[in-house]
Amino acid sequence: MASRASSEVPAAGASPAAGGGRIPVLPGLGTSWYERGARYWMRRTGTGVLWLVVLAFFCFVSLSLYSGFREVLQSGVRTVWDVAQVVAACAGAVWGWIVQRRAHRRDLLDPPGPGRTRAARRASVGRSTGLAVLGRCLVVIAAPVMPAFAAFCVGWSVAALTVREYPTEVGARRAMQG
Repeated sequence: MASRASSEVPAAGASPAAGGGRIPVLPGLGTSWYERGARYWMRRTGTGVLWLVVLAFFCFVSLSLYSGFREVLQSGVRTVWDVAQVVAACAGAVWGWIVQRRAHRRDLLDPPGPGRTRAARRASVGRSTGLAVLGRCLVVIAAPVMPAFAAFCVGWSVAALTVREYPTEVGARRAMQG
């Protein structure tokens, strides 16, 4: 099948769980990652649509905060600041893309196995509450540069969602083989 990544093509005649093991359940993908059929692509598409909605709302909030900051500026300064924001937003989107692609490439060199993936997911959930509280405080201070930050997030997210395969898939496939 043309949509399969090179690391996931099973050997001819091999059972899904060579060695009698089970197909690991990956967060967000379940066991659909193994065959990469319609269920897999529905999950990937659903994730993309969900992120599109979240990012659209985040960009709306960012631009609203920025427009509130912008209203207190004098008209001459406002124009200069707007141009600077457009340049910073373009640079932020490209920078977000580059940061994510480098991290993805690094993660493919040492992909996490299913156990490490679950442990990392649990650790990130524990940190998210504190980061959310901190983010509420910082968003008011960051209002002047929120469009650039939102552009960084868009670039990072688009790069993360448009990869051929996730490092967790590679790690799970390697764990099944050895």
